[in-house]
Amino acid sequence: MASWSLGGALRGMFSKPTIDDETWDDLETALYTADFGPDLTESILEELRAQVERYRTTDPRDLQRQLREALEERLARLDPTLTLSARPAVVLVVGVNGVGKTTTIGKLARFIGDRGRSVVIGAADTFRAAAVDQVATWAQRAGARLVRPQQEGQDPASVAYQTVEAARAESIDIAIVDTAGRLQTKSGLMDELAKIRRSVEKALGGEPIAEVLLVLDATTGQNGLSQAQAFIDAAGITGLVLTKLDGSAKGGFVFAVQERTGIPVKLIGTGEGVGDLHGFNPVQFVGQLLA
Repeated sequence: MASWSLGGALRGMFSKPTIDDETWDDLETALYTADFGPDLTESILEELRAQVERYRTTDPRDLQRQLREALEERLARLDPTLTLSARPAVVLVVGVNGVGKTTTIGKLARFIGDRGRSVVIGAADTFRAAAVDQVATWAQRAGARLVRPQQEGQDPASVAYQTVEAARAESIDIAIVDTAGRLQTKSGLMDELAKIRRSVEKALGGEPIAEVLLVLDATTGQNGLSQAQAFIDAAGITGLVLTKLDGSAKGGFVFAVQERTGIPVKLIGTGEGVGDLHGFNPVQFVGQLLA
């Protein structure tokens, strides 16, 4: 049985001869099913109803075009460009355990490396014994240099500092720093991230961190966003990375997460391979979502 897609659900309603009550009901159901969430679904429907009334159209093809434009406009409100012009540019990667943070770091290293820039990864999630080995495996796949803790349980902030020092000493372009996804308390986790940030900024001579990227699992939708709220509230997030976005069934989450957080989606993961991380292109994304 083929998986549900938003584009497939919309094709039938836009091929009908006229816009009627059933069209609006079907569109509402489709947006809900695609994980746009109730508030955003209602907002989009209100906007489209106003346009249909203003232009006095009954042609579903007009509604289809208006939907595409409305979605593109919403995504265009935030800039998805990665800011990596500093040398070295430091990227902190944060997120709860289980969202694909470690694999994202490996994919990000490959993504940057494929664009001709050198990368060092700092294994600063020292609270989980397996975390260092996992990130080492992904660093090897990506062809990136790795800075390991010098002893078991080393202070994560000191590993982050050593990573930036290595980048400066070896003229490496980008330093990606892994961080813990879970401690005993949220306050402890945020305190640790703040300490890592101070350590990195000290190593940079007071220069700011280039990006703080929050990794979210798109398949968990609104629940995943709630779990990550502590990072959004306290970690100075500059961009979002959505993993497991390999279909349009949950594509509405991209819109919902940007609207709710005011933070741009900058990267999307579409598969398990080291090359399956891509820069976020709003126009292209909407086109694929509605195809």
